[in-house]
Amino acid sequence: MWTDQESEKDYLNFGEVSQLAVDILTADGMLPVSVGIFGNWGAGKSSLLKLIEQQLEQDKREWIVIKFDAWLYQGYDDARAALLEVIATALTDAADGNASLAQKARKLLARVDGFRAMGLLTEGAALFAGIPTGGLISRSVGALRNATDGIQDQDEYQSLCKTGMEAKAQLGGLLRPEEQKSPPQQIDAFRKEYGEILEELGKPLVVVIDNLDRCLPSNAIHTLEAIRLFLFLTNTAFIIAADEEMIRSSVADYFKGASDRHQIDYLDKLIQVPIRVPKAGVREIRSYLFMLYAIDYRLPEDKLEKLRNGLEQALQQSWKDEPITRQDALALTGESEDGELARALARADRIAPLLANSPIIHGNPRIVKRLLNVVKMRSRIAQRRSMPLDEAIITKLVIFERCMGVEATADLYRLVDSEHGTPTLLKNLEEMDGQIPSDTPKTWADNPTTKSFLKEWAQLDPRLSGIDLRAAIYLSRETMPIGAYVVGLSPTGREALKALVDTKNTSSPTAEKFLDTLPLEDQIPVMEGVITHLRQFTDWTKQPKGFAGACLLARHSSDAAKILVRYLQEINGGEKFPPWMTAALKEEKWHKDR
Repeated sequence: MWTDQESEKDYLNFGEVSQLAVDILTADGMLPVSVGIFGNWGAGKSSLLKLIEQQLEQDKREWIVIKFDAWLYQGYDDARAALLEVIATALTDAADGNASLAQKARKLLARVDGFRAMGLLTEGAALFAGIPTGGLISRSVGALRNATDGIQDQDEYQSLCKTGMEAKAQLGGLLRPEEQKSPPQQIDAFRKEYGEILEELGKPLVVVIDNLDRCLPSNAIHTLEAIRLFLFLTNTAFIIAADEEMIRSSVADYFKGASDRHQIDYLDKLIQVPIRVPKAGVREIRSYLFMLYAIDYRLPEDKLEKLRNGLEQALQQSWKDEPITRQDALALTGESEDGELARALARADRIAPLLANSPIIHGNPRIVKRLLNVVKMRSRIAQRRSMPLDEAIITKLVIFERCMGVEATADLYRLVDSEHGTPTLLKNLEEMDGQIPSDTPKTWADNPTTKSFLKEWAQLDPRLSGIDLRAAIYLSRETMPIGAYVVGLSPTGREALKALVDTKNTSSPTAEKFLDTLPLEDQIPVMEGVITHLRQFTDWTKQPKGFAGACLLARHSSDAAKILVRYLQEINGGEKFPPWMTAALKEEKWHKDR
């Protein structure tokens, strides 16, 4: 099995991309700067950040590197306050040993607590635009006691005490609005103190922000708003890893009515240098598989590194050279060409094109790793039960499940059951050399993308005709029930699916709640699950339960909306929609834009 955490090793030739980011940060006169690392979920953004951090450690300028996981604080603290505190705490640690500087750093940290106490960080983006919000008591007045820790300046102490008395007065309705403390003054003071500390330290600082993809729109925007405090301050850099489309979606959700132009402008103003994670092609996925199989084989660390270096060099020369051969890769490991690792690398050669080109997997490293973990789990259970199943057979079936979807897999299961484990259709598919037999289920043949994948999959070794697949199908159903793995759902995704199929109208607060926490990677699988539910209905003269849930999900995800649009086109053979559906879709933007 393979861990789902980001890797500190470069398996996808990301080293050149991470070095580009480091070159930007270390170039003369580039600071201050904000760099965006953009890519889809699972594309390798976190691994790329790790590589950047490692390369900065080797720079002679002794960078102060601060890592901020936006998702970690969600639900526990205001994202703006959390980011400010993490930065102030890091500066306090960096100043250790310098009494004067340490005092300034503690004062900066105390100011963050003062912001909390005065409610300056809890009233939306207005504070960061310099607009007094009137929310002086959003946090407990008791927080003022902690805000004084480390403050030696008597005037500032008295100022905070005065603020405490003002907050208490406001509780009794005794404070007039014009007496409130000016937020812009608080912001200016924080920026001034921060700049002085960093200048005295004489070291550049970089804040690495990850996992914005996993945050609710409000949390993502709050984190980005906090960054504005530090923009254009000397010797400071931000590296922000995110899905670009997700950020734009968050802007649209948070700032209601924001136009497409405003969504783009918002990101462009925050990110000065965008760097996109390169899509992994067939060669990259092949090398990635080689490394994953070598790790699973428990190859010694020195041999693993030798193989990694060889694969990386081959990828760097791919513009002019042929891919590294499997035999050369094995030679780097010292393993024989007829051993277990050799068979695994041969399997990698066969499946790499499908994993790289499938519109469902699309060369996504995290999906590839999760798929292989499912294969490994089933293989081990098969071994314990003495099932006659080769790992290559399990791999081929798992790829089918992932790429073909719930209904197509259900049709495959039915064929296996009804024909005693050896469906004639599989034999015909493999023998017709890329042609689709006329008796192929509609779920396999109706979609041009699915048909293209099916042709490649049928020719993938091992051939399945003549093999009794009942044990494999039994294992699949038992280890990961259809509707759970096939759609790749997390526990949150399964809860969302359950809520959406029970949704009767688009104003459902319960459905909205689940959609707000639905991970990006679950959006398409959940839509597939809802559509599977809707296919049970044959009477479309009235709205079935779950249709409203599908519409709500389409509002949240443009990719999921495309799937729903295709399904709607199938209903009634593409004829006119029933009146209730026409009315329901009339104001749906995702339907108008189809």
